[in-house]
Amino acid sequence: MKKNKLQKEIKTKLKTTFIKKNGLALPKTNTQKNNFLEALKENILPTPTIENQLSSDDKQKIIEAHFTEILKTLGLDLRDDSLQDSPKRIAKMYVQEIFNGLDWNNFPKITTIENKMNYNQMIAVQNVEVISCCEHHFQTIQGFATVAYIPQKKVIGLSKINRIVQFFSRRPQVQERLTKQIADCLQYILETPHVAVHINAKHFCVIARGIQDANSSTITTDLRGDFKNRLETRKEFLHSCK
Repeated sequence: MKKNKLQKEIKTKLKTTFIKKNGLALPKTNTQKNNFLEALKENILPTPTIENQLSSDDKQKIIEAHFTEILKTLGLDLRDDSLQDSPKRIAKMYVQEIFNGLDWNNFPKITTIENKMNYNQMIAVQNVEVISCCEHHFQTIQGFATVAYIPQKKVIGLSKINRIVQFFSRRPQVQERLTKQIADCLQYILETPHVAVHINAKHFCVIARGIQDANSSTITTDLRGDFKNRLETRKEFLHSCK
C-alpha cells in the first residue's frame, strides 16, 4: 500500500512539473524542475552517496588538499613544473568532469514528445560511448551501450539517450548499476515498460592491474517489458547489439 501511495504521489508531482508547448513537455519553474528531479531519483537505483552540503568550490579545495598529501606521500616533488598544479587539475576533473553525474543539477534537459504517429516498434540507439570510472579501484570503464525502447504515449530526441547514458556514467560506478540506472530513467521518463539496455565495456582495473588482461570485456543487459517477455522482440534487440 505504501509503495502504491508513493507511486501516485510521484506521478502527481511529475504531472505538475511540465507544461505543454508545441507537443513538448517542458519544466515550468526551477522549483518544479527540482520536484521532477526528486521524483525521478525515487525511481532510480541509487548510487551510494551521502549529503554533505558542500559547494563545488569547497569540494575542489578539499580534494586538492588531500591529493597534495597523496602525491607527497608517494614521494613526488610538487615543486616540479609538471606536478605543481596536478592536485588542482585532479580536483577540477573530479568535480566538474568525470564525476559531475553525482550532482543531479547536471541532469540533462529532457523534453518528451507526444507519440502522434502511434509508433509502436523498437527504437534503438547503437554504439553510445560509455566512459565511466570503476568505484572499486577508480580506474576507467570504457565501452559502448545499445539502448532501446518501444514507445507508448511518449518519445524523446535520440541525442537525449546519449546524454542520459553520459550522466549516469559520470560517477563512480559498477557496470551492473549503470545498466539498471539507464533503464530505470528511460522507463520513468517515457512511461513505458518496454526498455532494454546492453553495455559491453573494458575495465582498466582488469587491464592495468591484477590479472592485467587487455582482451576481456564485460557485458551487462537489462531487459524489461516485451524485451524480456517476447522472444522475437528480445532477439531483435540482442541482434542490434552485435
